[in-house]
Amino acid sequence: MNGAALLSSLRCPVIPVVMIDRLTDAVPLADALLRGGISALEITLRTPAGLDAISAMKQAFPESMIGAGTVCSKQDYDRAAAAGADFIVSPGATDALFGAADHHALPFLPGAVTASEILKAIEHGYSVLKFFPAETSGGAPAISALAGPFPGVSFMPTGGITRDNLGTYLALNSVSAVGGSWLTTKQMIADQAWADIYAEAVETVVQAEAIKTGDGQ
Repeated sequence: MNGAALLSSLRCPVIPVVMIDRLTDAVPLADALLRGGISALEITLRTPAGLDAISAMKQAFPESMIGAGTVCSKQDYDRAAAAGADFIVSPGATDALFGAADHHALPFLPGAVTASEILKAIEHGYSVLKFFPAETSGGAPAISALAGPFPGVSFMPTGGITRDNLGTYLALNSVSAVGGSWLTTKQMIADQAWADIYAEAVETVVQAEAIKTGDGQ
């Protein structure tokens, strides 16, 4: 399922990319982000706790949008869906992943950074794509250039996005949302700095909304 409806429904066009090492951190972390105004969270499957973290967050906040990221195989896709993920994000795309997406009623954001990868995604019916790693793949200028031949495609860039360059990406019409880890750094989570994460979320929401309405950068 295309992710267009998912991204267009977000109040805040910033999706934190979260890596959970300790399952006990999952719920308080989600609470801090959601209370801060963040609309959706992407929990990566880079750690053994990822899938259980998704389930714990969904149980605690059933109305929230909790997705799975770094989904790189059909098995990952199936497990993330079983864990209760609301959407799936992959750094790339393969026939196996497109096939898995066909069997699940979940929004899927496949990764693409080249014209050929975008064409393949379009052939499979996808017009909202993850652009990763954003900064080392040309950043905002590359996305702007790709908007020429692909005016119907929108992107969620991730990888190297920070508070400092957030405005450069969100100012592009072809960018629906951005993903980033600055809201939930490894150190912040290790320190269980929930108040700091909440404050960062609040500030990010204000900044993102100002950029999208043209009131700030």
